[in-house]
Amino acid sequence: MAEGYTVQDHAERLAEFLERYPRTLVLTGAGLSTASGIPDYRDRDGTRRGRLPIQGPEFRRSVDIQRRYWARSMVGWPVIARAAPNPGHRALAGLEQHGRFGYLLTQNIDGLHQQAGSHAVLELHGNIHSVICMGCRAQFPRAFVQTQLEEANPELANALATPLPDGDAAIEPDSLLGFNLPACVHCGGPLAPDVVFFGDGIPPPRTACALAQMEAADALLVVGSSLMVYSGFRFCRMATENGKPIAAINLGRTRADHLIALKIEESAERLLPRVAGLLHAEEPEESPPVIDHRGIL
Repeated sequence: MAEGYTVQDHAERLAEFLERYPRTLVLTGAGLSTASGIPDYRDRDGTRRGRLPIQGPEFRRSVDIQRRYWARSMVGWPVIARAAPNPGHRALAGLEQHGRFGYLLTQNIDGLHQQAGSHAVLELHGNIHSVICMGCRAQFPRAFVQTQLEEANPELANALATPLPDGDAAIEPDSLLGFNLPACVHCGGPLAPDVVFFGDGIPPPRTACALAQMEAADALLVVGSSLMVYSGFRFCRMATENGKPIAAINLGRTRADHLIALKIEESAERLLPRVAGLLHAEEPEESPPVIDHRGIL
């Protein structure tokens, strides 16, 4: 927290920013979901933790890489499945429903914004709750695939491992020997999470929509992102090039610190509910539908 400022001081400054710029585009990252129990990728200096993630081209061409991904995901999935929106997600839903910003882009794949009641959301990197067949392109709920995984690999069904970001888990290599992959129930093809892997680009229509929202906005608010990945940093560059101010809530350094006009080092789950309260937008006007990711097809 900046010296001399209380959480309430920061909330008042951010509330003034949103009042001044009612068409603000909000961009959220992994730091928003840590309070929901989902680990993030980077430390306060923006340095990546752990081993490099699976690359999309490697996943598609290597059965061994697919086996590693699905074994780790089988063990790590319950963390994502149990995660619930935290006060930061709910505050953003309230702010949206009361017209306090224009649109929301998220780098997260956990679906927590929608569970909290947000509607104007674009998931830049996809959604981990959906799985797609690489053969016939059929889609399945991730919870349905979990039942396949547990039935085919009962020895891992109750395995314990350190949870990692995005439903991954730290499993020792020996645990992957003899692991049975899930398959499409229609064509028998290999399955992949419906997300943008590292090494892959965001689908062009999704990119076009996101860039159009940045063009229509009058400011940018970054929440819980170090912006080290270019897919997020590009919006800061666009905002700066077009004279649109940037505010950020993030615990630690960001790649765009030199571009940010209002930087607040505070946890989003503490700060955003206060901002919503100051703007009389504490709760969504209607209760959001309950999304049960345990259901099957």
